[in-house]
Amino acid sequence: METDTKSRLNFEAAYQRIKDVVKRTPLQYNAGLSAKYECDVYLKREDLQVVRSYKLRGAYNMISQLNDDELSRGVVCASAGNHAQGVAFSCNKKNIKGVIFMPEITPKQKVKQTAMFGNGNIEIVLTGDTFDDCLAEALAYTEKHQMTFIPPFDDYRVIEGQGTVGVEILQDLPDIEVAIMPIGGGGFASGTGTYLKNNVPNIHLIGVEPEGAPSMLGAINHGKPITLDEIDRFVDGAAVKRVGALTYDICKDILNDMLLVPEGKICTTILKLYNEDAIVVEPAGALSVAALDACKEQIKGKKVVCIISGGNNDIARMQEIKEKSLLYEGLKHYFIVRFPQRPGALKLFVNSVLGPGDDITRFEFIKKNEKENGPALVGIELKNAEDYPALLQRMHAHRFNVIELNKDQTLFEYLV
Repeated sequence: METDTKSRLNFEAAYQRIKDVVKRTPLQYNAGLSAKYECDVYLKREDLQVVRSYKLRGAYNMISQLNDDELSRGVVCASAGNHAQGVAFSCNKKNIKGVIFMPEITPKQKVKQTAMFGNGNIEIVLTGDTFDDCLAEALAYTEKHQMTFIPPFDDYRVIEGQGTVGVEILQDLPDIEVAIMPIGGGGFASGTGTYLKNNVPNIHLIGVEPEGAPSMLGAINHGKPITLDEIDRFVDGAAVKRVGALTYDICKDILNDMLLVPEGKICTTILKLYNEDAIVVEPAGALSVAALDACKEQIKGKKVVCIISGGNNDIARMQEIKEKSLLYEGLKHYFIVRFPQRPGALKLFVNSVLGPGDDITRFEFIKKNEKENGPALVGIELKNAEDYPALLQRMHAHRFNVIELNKDQTLFEYLV
C-alpha cells in the first residue's frame, strides 16, 4: 500500500470522533461455529449497530469533518439501504439538511426507516428504476445546489470510519489471526483490513463477495476496477457493478484471499443464524459466516473473526430466502410433468412416485387453451437431498415425461 494512503488514514482519530455517536458493538464467541470448524470463531455484531449496520461509522466520520460552510449547505447521498440510513442518522445528529436519493423501487420499509433516522432533517427523493439512475440524479443535484456528496465507500474519510470496527476488534481480541470481511464497494474491507494489517502484520485477511456480483475479484484479476455487465442484486448490501478506485488500490495489497459464496449458501446461513443463534442478518451480513466452509482448512485451530455487517432484513423476504436455501441444498425441485393419458395418472404420481418424505409444494396445470390442460408445473420438497435420484427413477419407471427445471435456468426463471 502506498505511503500516501497510510498517512491519510487515521483510525484512532476517527474512533475518537465517532465513539459517542455509534454503538460499540460486541465481539461474541460462537460455540457452535467454533466446534464445527475446530477453531475459535467470534462474531463482530454490527447488526446491533444503532442503524443496524456499520455504514453509520463512515458516514458520520466524513460529515463530522466538513467545515461550517459545507455543513450549512447540507449533504446528499444516493442509496437504497444502509448507507442512506447512516447518512440520515448523521444529519439528525449534526442537525443539518440532507437530501437522500433512492430508486423508485426501494421497499417502503427502507424508505420509512431512513425517514425515521433523519427525524425531519432529511428529504427523500425517489427517482429512477436503477441505482445508477438514482446516482446520476443525486450527483447532478449536488452540483446544482453546491452541497457535499457523501459516497458510500470511495472516500478516505468513509474508509477511515469503517475501519473503526477494526479498532474495536483489536481492543477485544488482540491475538486475532484471521478476519473474514464482506465486500461490496470495498470500503469496509479497506478500512478494517488496513487497521488490522497495520497492527497485526501476520493476520490473514479474507474478503468475501456474493457469487453473482464478483466486482472486487474481477478488479483484482484485471489489475484495475472493471464494470460488470450484469449482477445478481439479491445480496443488496454487497452487490455493486464496480468497486471504488481507492478501495481497489487498498484491497489488492492487503487481502490474502478473495472468496465467492453462492446466493443460496448465503440464504442457508441466514436461516441457520436465526434458528441456532437467534441472530437476524441481512444477506450481506451473512457473507462472512457463509464463507467458513470454503476456508475451513485454513482457519483450523486459529482465532477467527467474522464480520456480521448488518441486520436490515425485511421479513417479507423470508419466503424468498427459504426458497433459495432449499434450492441450493438440493431439497426443492421443480418439474414440468406430462401426465400419461390414462385414468388414475395423478393418483399414481402421488401414491407411487412420491417418496415417504417428499411433499408437493406447488401444482398447477399449464393451459394449452381454454378447454384443455397441458403439462403441469410441479414443485417437490424432499426430506433429504439424497432422495432425488430415486424420485427421478420412479418418475421414469411409471412413464412420466418430465423436464427438470432446476437444470434449465431460462425455463426456471420463466415458469417458477
